[in-house]
Amino acid sequence: MTPQPCLGIVDWGIGGIGLVRELDRCAPGLPVLYWSDAGAMPYGRMRTADLRARLAAVIAELAERGATEVVLACNAASTVVSTLSQAPVPVEGIIGHGLASVPDGIRGPVGVIGGRRTIASGCYRRGLSRPGRQVLSRVAQPLSAHIEAGSVGSPGFVADLYRIVGPLQRAQALVLACTHYPAVSEWFNAALPGAVLIDPAQRMAAAIAERHPASRTGPAAERAYLTSGDAESMRRGAAVAWGVELHATRIH
Repeated sequence: MTPQPCLGIVDWGIGGIGLVRELDRCAPGLPVLYWSDAGAMPYGRMRTADLRARLAAVIAELAERGATEVVLACNAASTVVSTLSQAPVPVEGIIGHGLASVPDGIRGPVGVIGGRRTIASGCYRRGLSRPGRQVLSRVAQPLSAHIEAGSVGSPGFVADLYRIVGPLQRAQALVLACTHYPAVSEWFNAALPGAVLIDPAQRMAAAIAERHPASRTGPAAERAYLTSGDAESMRRGAAVAWGVELHATRIH
């Protein structure tokens, strides 16, 4: 028998909850098993071999728990998705959706903000380059830390935000190349009023819904949350950043 579809979502922290919110809108009937890996070293700081091994272990655990496919709602993790072909279930990264979300009609400067690994990989710079189009990349690592800590709106957050986006004032579009960043989209809109904000999770959710058409209607399916970090911290962070109330189970 074909197993019931169940989507595994992997993120280092609470950024991928934005993807869950999109799925609540376009694929509410698809069961979700979410893994926050906050108990591990941040993915952006791991060596490539260590990140690959960690993701392989997490994906295998999700498959054991019933996930029939896994998406990496983390740009840093997605930089190594091509090396995970031996996983027990299909695995998809988010970077391709980020690239496809930028309309070809935008010919002016395109800004990309993300973590250090994401920007250093060059995936967005190469994928978005067009004749006559400038791609402006900025490392925005501190912003995800503010979001995880619930310090959005603090003087430190505001100072970091404006320092990071200062060189992007000419950008016609801004790719939020970290799933944490859409949680503070209103701050980006205020800082870069002339730029179109692009959230790759929206296109990823639409693609997931397209391959699971039965999930678009019917009763809401379960959203289960696991974390290798502190479950209470995850609960508080999700409530502050996304306005989502959840119960997380700590995985040792």
